[in-house]
Amino acid sequence: MTATRTKPVIVGITGASGAMMARAAVDVLLRRDIPTVALCSNAARLVWQEEMGENFNETLVEWQEHPAFVHYTINDLKAPVASGTYPTAGMVIVPASMNSIASLAGGLSGNLLLRSADVCLKERRPLVLVPRETPLHSIHLKNMLTLSQMGAVIVPPEPAFYLQPKGIADIVDFVVARILVALGLDEAMPDEMQYQGPAE
Repeated sequence: MTATRTKPVIVGITGASGAMMARAAVDVLLRRDIPTVALCSNAARLVWQEEMGENFNETLVEWQEHPAFVHYTINDLKAPVASGTYPTAGMVIVPASMNSIASLAGGLSGNLLLRSADVCLKERRPLVLVPRETPLHSIHLKNMLTLSQMGAVIVPPEPAFYLQPKGIADIVDFVVARILVALGLDEAMPDEMQYQGPAE
């Protein structure tokens, strides 16, 4: 493993729709034995119950069986990830609510999730945002532009229609693969997930 791989990846989960993507991202990181820190907002816990049909704490119990997994509560501002002196490989917020994106764009960090993301920005570490909202108005777009100009990578959960996905799981797998590339954990998309161009 490289030095980067030994540093933890932070997964922030906000209250936007798309809990399945967060679940898949953490699952993939742990399958690779990549140290993973999960931060979940209170709103995300409600969405998790609604979309996943299980309490978030039940999922935590499953993840905590892996020795590389750590969870901190959303208001634990004494957690190591709140400090720039704590080395991480970066962070993904998946899904990223427009409220969280607006807070980050405005330099607000009132909870551990936002603070951890702000640390990534100020320390020039990878920060990947998977925004969930449609349609987008001008303020949404300006906030994402602001964060992009600061170094964040915006990865909308767009279906790869050219792969002819058979269902939601295929779309989620594609988005997670894009997240891993954006974090620098993979150098490129798997061959089967790369567009080969139109048929001759």
